[in-house]
Amino acid sequence: MARPYWSGQVQISLVSFGVSLYVATESKSNISFHQISRNTGERVRHQKVLESAAETGNQMPGAVVEKNEIVKGYEYSKGRYIIIEPEELDNLRVPSKHTIAVSQFIEQAELNPEFVEKPYFVVPENAAQAEAFAVVRQALLKSGKIAIGKIAFSGREHIFALTPAGTEGRGMLGYTLRYQNELRNQMDYFRDIKEAEISEDSLELAEALIAKKSAKFDLSKFEDGYEVAVKELVDAKINHLPIPADEIPKVRPANLVDLMDALRKSLGSEKPVPKKPSISEKSLPSKGIGLVKTPAKAAARRKSA
Repeated sequence: MARPYWSGQVQISLVSFGVSLYVATESKSNISFHQISRNTGERVRHQKVLESAAETGNQMPGAVVEKNEIVKGYEYSKGRYIIIEPEELDNLRVPSKHTIAVSQFIEQAELNPEFVEKPYFVVPENAAQAEAFAVVRQALLKSGKIAIGKIAFSGREHIFALTPAGTEGRGMLGYTLRYQNELRNQMDYFRDIKEAEISEDSLELAEALIAKKSAKFDLSKFEDGYEVAVKELVDAKINHLPIPADEIPKVRPANLVDLMDALRKSLGSEKPVPKKPSISEKSLPSKGIGLVKTPAKAAARRKSA
């Protein structure tokens, strides 16, 4: 097993137990790019130099600053910095560096997806912590609650949500959450959406379409189509084959699409959609549509009779 990303205590009132956090995600991309000089074909390397050397405009590189010479600096006024040493950051007085103090419990439905940032696997730190861990996990499972606290790592303090990892697992999942001010105001984007009238017929068809396409969620059925396309591009260039070109789907403008017709066809029904009769259609006889005689032709028929 990999090394823990974070280890410390979970504290709920007077109850505490040790846990270890492991990053739950990893990059699976098989395609990666390097920066290459178009003129020479050589790989471009990035080196850190002094700002004074970079601002001279000279194409010759300045003296490279070694990694051990670089420290963090805070600009407290224009061009003036105070140096912050790594050990000073390590010794910051932040209790959540060592302990996730649970401040409240919430309903699962209260945890909006837009606030979730990154998942972590949470396990007991050792065998001695397993009992308290299991009791709290089971209590969360039975109550349907999520524990909320704070945790500090990677140079900041995060809001942290702790929840059981399913009914069959024995571990827990932790999620770092975004702060309220990190999420843009949705009304800045939604307020200009015009209110639309929804007919019962179209709503019923839409619900039927959702029911038809509903299935158990299986992530293994999904793959990164962008990576597949990049691999096809790379293979084509290596083997001097025609380069695959993007095919933009031909979509009719939204105002030309009959919503009811589209919904019915999506459900597999090709029945024509009844249209509302126009004014001229309303004036026609109810028995059906016949030839309309003009006054001149009607008069001619009467004379010949």
